[in-house]
Amino acid sequence: MDLIDDSSEGNAHEYTVSEISGAVKRVIEGEFGRVRVRGEVGRVSRPSSGHMYFDLKDQGAVIAAVSWKGQVARMQVRPEEGMEVIATGRLTTFPGQSKYQLIVDAVEPAGAGALMAMLEARRKALAAEGLFDAGRKRPLPWLPEVIGVVTSPSGAVIRDILHRLRERFPRRVLIWPVAVQGQACAPEVARAIRGFNALPEGGAIPRPDLIIVARGGGSLEDLWGFNEEIVVRAAAESRIPLISAVGHETDTTLIDHASDRRAPTPTAAAEIAVPVRAELAARLGEAGVRMARAAQARLDHRSQRLSDLSRALGRPEALTAPARQRFDLVSDRLDPALRMVTVRGRERLVRAGAGLSLGTLKGFLARHSDRVGDLGKRLDNAQLRRRAEATRAAKDNRLRLDALGERLSHAGPARLALLQDRLDRLDRMRQTLGYTETLRRGYAVVRAGETLVTTADDARRAPALEIEFRDGRVTVAPSGSSPAEPHAPSRPRRTRREDPPEQGDLF
Repeated sequence: MDLIDDSSEGNAHEYTVSEISGAVKRVIEGEFGRVRVRGEVGRVSRPSSGHMYFDLKDQGAVIAAVSWKGQVARMQVRPEEGMEVIATGRLTTFPGQSKYQLIVDAVEPAGAGALMAMLEARRKALAAEGLFDAGRKRPLPWLPEVIGVVTSPSGAVIRDILHRLRERFPRRVLIWPVAVQGQACAPEVARAIRGFNALPEGGAIPRPDLIIVARGGGSLEDLWGFNEEIVVRAAAESRIPLISAVGHETDTTLIDHASDRRAPTPTAAAEIAVPVRAELAARLGEAGVRMARAAQARLDHRSQRLSDLSRALGRPEALTAPARQRFDLVSDRLDPALRMVTVRGRERLVRAGAGLSLGTLKGFLARHSDRVGDLGKRLDNAQLRRRAEATRAAKDNRLRLDALGERLSHAGPARLALLQDRLDRLDRMRQTLGYTETLRRGYAVVRAGETLVTTADDARRAPALEIEFRDGRVTVAPSGSSPAEPHAPSRPRRTRREDPPEQGDLF
């Protein structure tokens, strides 16, 4: 029987569990300080703490991954189950469960194919909820008074939109500044859409009649904020009609499906939002001319019809002559008939008076005196009631008259204020459209006598030129000298002629 020597085992160092766990942690963290791991995302969990726990797996193994709350907030693309991603972080251990895990601080899709697959899956899920149905889309207002624009205030997009609106039909524009790229893009855009919808009608800040969400072109990653679910739901819930103008014509985001109208570019969104004022004025003029022609044609037709019908009528004298003759015959018979009726009435009165006596009259009066008294009392009461009703009616009319007078006293100043405001707007428009505003921007008007000079050839042939600036006029001789003119009151007249400067012809 062999004896077993346990002396070597008895001399081995005894480690505690914490010592072994710490040693393993140092080895793993020292060997894999910062790594990039490619794999498929599985089992994503986000507890109330805000951290994110998920698995990275391939055909042969699974690695537990965790991202802390601050790291999750900085992620531009968040992992979803089934995505193939490249996770960047550091490898460490979790001694409490005897496992190793990857602390992930950045996640990117493993190629554009994976990002497009995720986008398509999200599009199908939102479409299944009915967010993209054509029946949900609202018609755009024909001429909105106020337009809300959700975009970056410092980019070229807002300048293009404002420039095109000024060219077509100037409208009042409210800009809600947002980030159009990065992690803050989606929540800020959704907050802006809901903020415009939350504005009360008639408040201090006018509620837009139309919303434009705009951004310039970019890569799929740059436009990813407009594919987020929070933005799509905000666009679908908007009670105000919404135009999406994200990217160029070939770019498509999920907000395009949820919006009421998609524009290929931000400039096209401004063209969709308002019509061309000059075209409207031309159409209005044409409609006015057509209406005047139609009214005149209608009057001419009615006049001709009246003339035709009047020729079928007889002469008025021929129509009234028989009636006038019958009237004369009846009037001749009326005088004898009236005399006969008078004679018969007088005879009846004489016969009735012969049968009357004083006693009969007293009895008749006695029988009807009580009735006459009752009728007098009723007449007095009726007069009193009538007088009271008239007094009440007069009081009511006085109150109504006072109320109408007060309304009339307020209506006059209000009407004058409205007309004054309209006059001020028209005066501002007159000043804006006048050529004097163009002179303030550095332009000038050249005249030869009373004729405007628009070409260099006309200027060379003119004996003298008069140039009008914003603060006065200057007369220029063909040789280039410019004698002073009284059109510029701010410049005094020269007392003697000075030598012209050494320079060439102005033209």
